[in-house]
Amino acid sequence: MKSMTVREIADAVGGTILCGDPETIVTNVQYDSRTVTDGSLFVPIRGEKVDAHQFIEQCMQKGAAAFTQYDAPYEAVKPYIKVNDTLAALQKLAAVYRSEFTDLRLVGVTGSVGKTSTKEMIAAALSKGFNVMKTSGNKNSQIGMSATMFDICEENEAAVIEMGISEFGEMDRLCDISHPNIAVMTNIGTAHIENLKTQENIRSEKLKITNNFDEKGILFINGDDKLLAELAGKQPFKTISFGMGEDNDYYADKVETEGFNTSFLCVNVGGVKRFTIPALGRHSVTNALAAIAIARYLGLKDDVIQAGLLTYKNAPMRQQIYQLDRFTVIDDSYNASPEATKVSLDVLKSIAKNKSIAVLADMLELGERSAELHYSVGKHLADICVDTLIAVGKLSEETAKGAADNGCQNVVMAANNDIAFEILENLIEDGCTILVKGSRGMHTDEIVKKIIE
Repeated sequence: MKSMTVREIADAVGGTILCGDPETIVTNVQYDSRTVTDGSLFVPIRGEKVDAHQFIEQCMQKGAAAFTQYDAPYEAVKPYIKVNDTLAALQKLAAVYRSEFTDLRLVGVTGSVGKTSTKEMIAAALSKGFNVMKTSGNKNSQIGMSATMFDICEENEAAVIEMGISEFGEMDRLCDISHPNIAVMTNIGTAHIENLKTQENIRSEKLKITNNFDEKGILFINGDDKLLAELAGKQPFKTISFGMGEDNDYYADKVETEGFNTSFLCVNVGGVKRFTIPALGRHSVTNALAAIAIARYLGLKDDVIQAGLLTYKNAPMRQQIYQLDRFTVIDDSYNASPEATKVSLDVLKSIAKNKSIAVLADMLELGERSAELHYSVGKHLADICVDTLIAVGKLSEETAKGAADNGCQNVVMAANNDIAFEILENLIEDGCTILVKGSRGMHTDEIVKKIIE
């Protein structure tokens, strides 16, 4: 982060300095009191359960300044900046800070699933040609993405950021802050359909990632997604499609897997070139096509792109593969949607040499379509002949039903993660492969930790 003074910050957000030295230097912005250091600006967010204002004094003891919606304590000496709303102030400051980097190539990534892996693949492809900043983890919300803006520094030539939404109007606010000049839409699925109601609504809201495009703005879309393919050539800006289908501007041919690497021919009007990525699955190839298309658009040569792609690593709890002494574990426990779970099942089946076991927990926020969508996952599991399903949670009873109805012979229900692990222990065989996946709220990473331990 470029340093700012408390006075500059107050001026940027229309705040009032209640006390402290206005020339105090701020070198980073934090909304988690645990990450505050000397030189931080602490932004206390008022949540439904916790008002983080209670941590201000603790943060100031570490050398921080702070926003506040209240008056400062009488004895306060560190800088307090009073604002009407701390979240709004964070967003305003982030937008002002972002606006200082006028030459930055900022790639915004949105979609129902695959945002983090696509972001990581794009950042890898660009890494050998540019100084790249990328979203840390999955900080893609109104709070997390705002904080991410302060990770931009003067050395950065490009940035790749995740932009996640779950409600109407969120993308408008994210774009007002980040102003992406390049955008990627990975797919339109059913994640958050409980709030957004239809896939058409999801597409409309995510398309707002292009809100601030000028005449040079460009949108990259997954042309294998029917709803996204409909956008091609119908926008007031250029669109480029990528995917496995030959009607895309960038598509893959002759996909080959060796160990945990995948190679493929990238085909487009510029010719045919073979690339290799250290990842598995058709979805990873699709992500790589997006990354190659963007890197080429930004002027990188294929050998530079290839060198960057080889540095790609899955983010934690996202199809991380552990080869243990007796068996293999695919840790995909970070989150789950129907589309992403089916993809993960495909990866499980593709690498399993012997028995395949899927531990699948509830998928949340699916609204009135929850039963239907859980059932569809179970059906897919049976269709591709995964050997065993351990279904965790009440909603996953429909996953179990979908699997059993369509021919899976080994289906077991578990009420919670502890029971699921006990069942799994008795099913593990030498050479088997285990997939663990569920919505974040199901905490299926607990199962993975027990397996690895």
